Amino acid sequence: MCAIECGRRGRSVLVLDHAERTGSKIRISGGGRCNFTNLHAAADHYFSNNPHFCRSALARFTPRDILSLVEQHHIAYYEKEAGQMFCVKSARDIIGLLERECGRAGAEIRLACSITDIQHPDHFVVTTNNDMFHAGSLVIATGGLSYPKLGASEFGFNAARQFGIKVLRSRPALVPFLFPGREQKFVQELAGISLETAITCSGKRFQGSTLFTHRGLSGPAALQASLVWLPGSALEIDLLPGTDTRALFSAKRRARMEMRNLLSNHLPRRFAQAWCEHWGWLKPIDQTPDAELIRIAEGLHAWTIVPKATEGYDIAEVTAGGVDTDELSSKTMEAKKVPGLYFVGEVVDVTGELGGYNLHWAWASGFAAGQYA
Repeated sequence: MCAIECGRRGRSVLVLDHAERTGSKIRISGGGRCNFTNLHAAADHYFSNNPHFCRSALARFTPRDILSLVEQHHIAYYEKEAGQMFCVKSARDIIGLLERECGRAGAEIRLACSITDIQHPDHFVVTTNNDMFHAGSLVIATGGLSYPKLGASEFGFNAARQFGIKVLRSRPALVPFLFPGREQKFVQELAGISLETAITCSGKRFQGSTLFTHRGLSGPAALQASLVWLPGSALEIDLLPGTDTRALFSAKRRARMEMRNLLSNHLPRRFAQAWCEHWGWLKPIDQTPDAELIRIAEGLHAWTIVPKATEGYDIAEVTAGGVDTDELSSKTMEAKKVPGLYFVGEVVDVTGELGGYNLHWAWASGFAAGQYA
């Protein structure tokens, strides 16, 4: 996107990519159909040390802008849910769009081109495995550490450090959780069960589907919670969001049915059975003391677990942290300390929620830098 905009301004543009083909991460995004934007892309769906930094770029390149480009290339798309926009056919359609637009703008792309050195005497000198290039502007758009099998590395972070630019500690995000011993053994019994929950972490609440795995938690709500989770932090899981459990128990106070059978009307049966057995909630409701019913209700709305870790960068969809936004201009994405040096996309400390927000940040930040680089 940055190369396209620079080329449109008449700049001489060269894109260097270490991979054998373009758009490796785009190719696998959205299950191969590329969730290329979200209609609700706005600053409140992004996380950063400076939550206001992304506003400028997002205001100048909106979901309507990328949709217009998609429509110009006659790419069929659809809204899956909650503003998430996907290609009908394949993520390759988006890659093709970007390649064609680069061609029209006169931007050259060189693949299998690994950078071995960057110098900045009075301009940028970039040495690669097969040539040396000189430029007045250099844009780092190399992403974070997620999906190392696709070639993700610390290149962008190291480039920033080389020029004395602060890099905030990075961590995997939009990633499943791993549970410690006792809890992991319990969730193994629940593996494959999905239910609607609300997960609160570090003061943020995320509601959506949660999937129990053999090792912990996955699914949209859990992945979202990983955006704000730090080692040692607790997850508070509401298993019945929107349900007044105390009122439910009160209405059935004289019922002889067991708790597991009552909860099976509101939760997957296998989950209700395992949950009640795990906590020893096996009495008929009419034999359960009021104080215990209150504890059961509270437990269903505030199951608290401290995860052992996450699944890490191999599984994480994005990298949180990165180049400190205080080091960059929010208008141009240019480094304040190094004129002509720009950072865009995931390498910057701006991380979006699940659902097309991170690709939209790539387009918006690339567009912003492309107006000035």
